[in-house]
Amino acid sequence: GCDFVVNFAAQTHVDRSIADAGSFIKTNVYGVYVLLKAARKYGVKRFLQIATDEVYGSIQKGSFTEESSLTPNSPYAASKASADLLCRSYFITHKFPVLISRSSNNFGPFQYPEKIIPLFVTNILEGKKVPLYGNGKNIRDWLFVEDNCRAIDSVLHKGKIGEVYNIGGGNEIDNLKLANLLLRRLKKPKSFIRYVKDRPGHDKRYSLEISKIKSLGWMPAYNFEQSLDLTIKWYKDNQRWWKKLK
Repeated sequence: GCDFVVNFAAQTHVDRSIADAGSFIKTNVYGVYVLLKAARKYGVKRFLQIATDEVYGSIQKGSFTEESSLTPNSPYAASKASADLLCRSYFITHKFPVLISRSSNNFGPFQYPEKIIPLFVTNILEGKKVPLYGNGKNIRDWLFVEDNCRAIDSVLHKGKIGEVYNIGGGNEIDNLKLANLLLRRLKKPKSFIRYVKDRPGHDKRYSLEISKIKSLGWMPAYNFEQSLDLTIKWYKDNQRWWKKLK
């Protein structure tokens, strides 16, 4: 009785994957196999795997397309790339109706406070410094969660079976500029930045070419600063939610 499966389930925190890759392999690879097996058994009409831009690795110039090689640089990214390849194999071998979306870094309300934007916002609200890896020059493309959800819905209903769709926000910014932007928004000085040792294998830059998802009629609805303000306000207004998690 289930028509669609959309698999968001994953271990996602890169630092945790470096410390202990085993749970990432179990959830992100074997877990996807379990879902594919069950979905195929029960005749699911569409199986959408939620992937990540991190499967492509780092890019110095230009942007990754859906045909770019998979060169993951962390155990997390490797586990997600493995899941993508497993999904592809089910499409090729079993003609199973798989789709894959690969999005850039998400942010917005309800994001777990280990991720950089909610971590920095909640630290600042608590009067704590924000831990910035290395020199802070690592670049990410930020995508508001509601834009990503609309894109995922487009892929699920309009996407071509067996295809991959990149989803990006077009908001590339390095982590140092992001930290300073949050500090300005929350009226705190630059001295709130605490530089920490960079993590191993830290990708320099992610960037996605998104003409394929645009061909389905999708475009980001939120600009970066507008959605950042909405996110900051949500964490200000919902401190009971995140304080127990921290």
